[in-house]
Amino acid sequence: MTQLLDVWFGEAKAGALGQDDGGALSYSYDRDYLSGREPRAISFSMPLQEAAHTDRIVRPFFSGLLPDEGARQRLAGALGISAGNAFGLLEVIGGECAGALSLYPTGEGPPASDDDGVEVLSTARLEEILGKLRERPLLGGEEGVRLSLAGAQDKLAVCVDGEDIGLAKGGRPTTHILKPFIQALDGTVENELFCLRLAARLKLPVPVVDMRRAGAVSFLLVKRYDRVLHKDGSITRLHQEDFCQALSVPPELKYEEEGGPGTQSSLDLIDRATARPAANRLSFIRMIIFHYLVGNADAHGKNYSLLYRDTVPDLAPLYDVVSTAAYSRLSKKLAMAIGGRSVPDTIHLKQWLALVPETKGAKRLLMKDMADLAGHITGEADKLLAEFEEAGIAHDILKAIRAVIGTRATHLLRITDGE
Repeated sequence: MTQLLDVWFGEAKAGALGQDDGGALSYSYDRDYLSGREPRAISFSMPLQEAAHTDRIVRPFFSGLLPDEGARQRLAGALGISAGNAFGLLEVIGGECAGALSLYPTGEGPPASDDDGVEVLSTARLEEILGKLRERPLLGGEEGVRLSLAGAQDKLAVCVDGEDIGLAKGGRPTTHILKPFIQALDGTVENELFCLRLAARLKLPVPVVDMRRAGAVSFLLVKRYDRVLHKDGSITRLHQEDFCQALSVPPELKYEEEGGPGTQSSLDLIDRATARPAANRLSFIRMIIFHYLVGNADAHGKNYSLLYRDTVPDLAPLYDVVSTAAYSRLSKKLAMAIGGRSVPDTIHLKQWLALVPETKGAKRLLMKDMADLAGHITGEADKLLAEFEEAGIAHDILKAIRAVIGTRATHLLRITDGE
C-alpha cells in the first residue's frame, strides 16, 4: 500500500509524494493543478506531466529538503525514524522547507499564511534552544514546529521582528536562518559573517547577515532570500532548489569527486534552466573566484541554487560561505574542481580559462573579473576588519582569513598580469 503526503506549492496543492511498500518514492502532479492557470513545476528535474516521476528523480529532490550528514542522523535519532527514510522525516518536519514547498498528510493542508503563531523567545529560552539544536536539529519533534532546512550545519528557521526572535508554530513563514557556531571549529560565526559582508562589499549578491548573542553564545541571523516581506506584514515564499536537486543528484553525493555537480555541469544547468543564462554564468564564475579568494573549499552543489522570482529561475545569491582554508585540519581540496584541478596551489591561468568558451572575448572578460576581485578584495578586507574592531567583533580566525586572502589574491594578480 502506498503512503501519501500532499505537496503544496505556496497555496496550491501541486501533487503528492508517495512511498510504496518497498520504500521507493514517486511524485505525481495533481490533475487539477496541471489543468489550472499557469501551473509551475516544483523542480527543473520534474517537469509538468501526467505520469508519475520515479524514485531515481524524486528521491534526490525531496531528500535535498532535509539536513545532511550528521545533522540528519541526529534528527532521525531524536524522532525515532531511520535516517534513510526521507518520506517519514518530511512527514514530521516538512511544513516549512527551503523554497515554496510544504508537505502535509493527505487532506490536511497548510494553515493560513497570516497565522502569526510565533513564540517570541526570551534570552533564556533562546539559550535553551541553542543548547537543544545539537541533539535535536531543527527542533524536530518539538510541539508545533514543522520546518526543514538542508545542510550539514545545525541551524534553525526563525521569525525576526526588530530585536525579537521567534519560533514559527503556525502557518506564518519564517524570515531568517539562525546559525550557531559549528562545534569543533572555532570562530565560524565570525568567519561566515566576515565572508558574507566582504562579498557584499565586492558587489556580489548575498543575503543580509547579522551577528547576535544569547548569553555567552554567539550566532548568525541570515535573512532568507527566498522570503519577501511586504509592507502590510505579509510574507511571500519564493521557490528555490539547489543544483543537486535540479540535477537529480542525491545530497550524500554533493561533492564533484563523488558524482556531484562540477563547474561544467553547473554552467550547463545555468544555460538550460535560467532566465538570463549569460548574466547568470558571469555571476556563477564570480562566485567561484570569490570562494577561491576567501579559501572556501566547501562550495559544493548544494551551496548553489536556482531562485524562482518568476516562472523561470535565476541564480540565487551566495550563501554558506566560510573560509575553510583558515582551519589547518580541514581539507584544502575544492568541492568543485577548476579546470580539472581541485588543489588550490595547482590552479593556474590555464585551469581558470577552462571555465569559459575558447574565444578571446570570453577569456578577456574572465581575466578582468579575476583581476578586479583580486585587486579589490585585500583593501576591502582591511576596511571590514577595521569596522569589526570598532564594533567589538574580534576573533583570531579573522587574521587567518586575511592571510589566506592575501596569498590567493597575490596569486591571481600574478597569473593575470600582462595577459
